[in-house]
Amino acid sequence: MPNIDNIKKYKKIHMLGIGGVSMSGIAAILKNWGFLVTGSDWTKSEITNKLVELGIKVTIGHNIPDVENSDIVVYSAAIKDDDPEMIRAKELNIPTVERADFLGELTRSYRDTICISGTHGKTTTTSMISLCFLEALKDPSIQVGAFLNPIDGNYKVGNSEYFIIEACEYVESFLKFSPKSEIILNIDNDHLDYFKNFENIKNAFIKYVKLLPTDGLLVLNGDDSTCLELSNYTKSRVITYGITNKNVDFSAKNIIFDTDGFASFDVFHKEKLLSNIKLSVPGIHNISNALATISLCYTYGIDISYIKIALSKFTGAHRRFEYKGKIDKKASVYDDYGHHPTEIMATLNALKNKKYNESWVIFQPHTYSRTKNLLNDFADALINFDNIIILDIYAAREKNTYGITSKDLVEKIKFLGKDAKYIPDFEECTNFVKNNIKQDDIVITLGAGTVTQIGPMLIK
Repeated sequence: MPNIDNIKKYKKIHMLGIGGVSMSGIAAILKNWGFLVTGSDWTKSEITNKLVELGIKVTIGHNIPDVENSDIVVYSAAIKDDDPEMIRAKELNIPTVERADFLGELTRSYRDTICISGTHGKTTTTSMISLCFLEALKDPSIQVGAFLNPIDGNYKVGNSEYFIIEACEYVESFLKFSPKSEIILNIDNDHLDYFKNFENIKNAFIKYVKLLPTDGLLVLNGDDSTCLELSNYTKSRVITYGITNKNVDFSAKNIIFDTDGFASFDVFHKEKLLSNIKLSVPGIHNISNALATISLCYTYGIDISYIKIALSKFTGAHRRFEYKGKIDKKASVYDDYGHHPTEIMATLNALKNKKYNESWVIFQPHTYSRTKNLLNDFADALINFDNIIILDIYAAREKNTYGITSKDLVEKIKFLGKDAKYIPDFEECTNFVKNNIKQDDIVITLGAGTVTQIGPMLIK
């Protein structure tokens, strides 16, 4: 049982934005530990329904009495200072703590917190590692950034000392955690609305690596030169993996893709062949994610046979090249969370290994700052699809102070000599695709916003 002395003084915990991916996992862990948990959120969802089933009181809208009765209020980053529940908590001098800070406290309750970080691939790799630990009956607690079928949700409450979490670099929230082990998958230009430049992103990861204890573990992507530099900033044990870099601890050789784009490969630890691994997710980027998983799990003493079984069972996290169905028995529809040029290229490379006629992309840019900063990179990536449709930018947390629209992206693609269509209306977009697809085409809805609604509209 984890050591919860540091939070025992709070008997009643109220959570604002309890339906969030990370918040809901925290709520479930607290409930399991015997705390009285209440919470509120703007909208009812699959996540809030699940919390209610666990016996957690969830209010849709505001619940001031629950705030008044609480010992501490935990709030998600989306909650503003003018929120009525926040105002009431402050009036009564009830302590308020932001989600990442509180999650940091939880990481200190476990003896072995395993943090998975990097600009791309966090959710997939966290999912893969979770399945390996479950296969080996290690009973971990898990927090992952998407719905994972084997745990029927985005979190699991275990009773061991292992806490496996996806640790995000945005606003440097991962610096609040106390990891025993870290995986760093890659470091890329992203979240420039906060970081401003690549140097600042790199410095955040340097600070993050310095959090590791001397008896900790750092797993680094040997194919990413910026990742490799991080080994200079820790005294913990360092393990490397890679596909192109041969000077690593764990490597993949003899890679073969089947017609679905799923890879099989031989995994080597130094010169020793460990096993042949078969994946059930497409793309070379998932070989890299699998190598990160194998490096950590094998070092944790999990037998390669369990790792092999777990990786073959993993069919992808929610919205990671996820098959949605067929349009009129003609074209296959996939949905993907990719909202950064590097992720779009990874999706394209996974697509190349599949058999199909023509490719379609329906892309919804995510945030004005990212679209503005990476406009050329987005255009360079998207021109690789045969048919391109661009939706309006999904604002997320931003106001458009950047003077950018989706039409700028369409113009940039056309300037590169490829046609692209700007169709902001979902209904119109759906009809256009349905009327123009051919037999054996592949359609991918791409982005981190509401674009995911289009797949079901196409299949209907």
